[in-house]
Amino acid sequence: MLLTVENVQKTYGTADGPFEVLRGVGLQLDAGETLALTGESGSGKSTLLHLIGGLDTPDQGHIVLNGTDIAALDDNGRAELRRGTVGVVFQQFNLIPSLKVVDNIAFQARLAGRYDPIWAQTLADRMGLTAQLNKYPEQLSGGQQQRVAIARTLAPKPQLVLADEPTGNLDEETASIVMDLILELVAETGAGLLMVTHSQALAGRMQRRLHLRAGQIA
Repeated sequence: MLLTVENVQKTYGTADGPFEVLRGVGLQLDAGETLALTGESGSGKSTLLHLIGGLDTPDQGHIVLNGTDIAALDDNGRAELRRGTVGVVFQQFNLIPSLKVVDNIAFQARLAGRYDPIWAQTLADRMGLTAQLNKYPEQLSGGQQQRVAIARTLAPKPQLVLADEPTGNLDEETASIVMDLILELVAETGAGLLMVTHSQALAGRMQRRLHLRAGQIA
């Protein structure tokens, strides 16, 4: 089992008092498996993804990735996890504006000490970015920027890929193409894929799907 989430709870303070975002969530994901997480806005999908990615910590529960409980790690431990073991594709591209495309793709892999120029070039070719490598993010379309973000995430060959509405800013045709590429490349690396999406069409392309409602798996 690549990922096990057990009884994860998360509460945030608001002006109106404590708000329980996650109320005892559990799920499992095998290496090479794809899983869609659906649910209404505010149901806790993105919060859960951030917890699994080590961007935040749960109030209670366990998130075990390859035998390591992410919730028990300190800030440095979670940062190390994000550098190489977990890759996150955000809805917002989060590219580095001062770096060319070629360097944005390589950035995460270099941080992880796992940069492979042949694999990076393969990703650029497959993503249709070969002619854009010496451009800066501001010179690219939204679809091209998302492809760069995906290539950057996959460059270190993470064991787990987390995707938060990865095609939410794209038109339907471009979204379908980008999803094809994500699924192909994840399959080639043997990574597990957990994707948050509102799209039933995209969710239907995953091997499994779970629905989150009011902070619990429905």
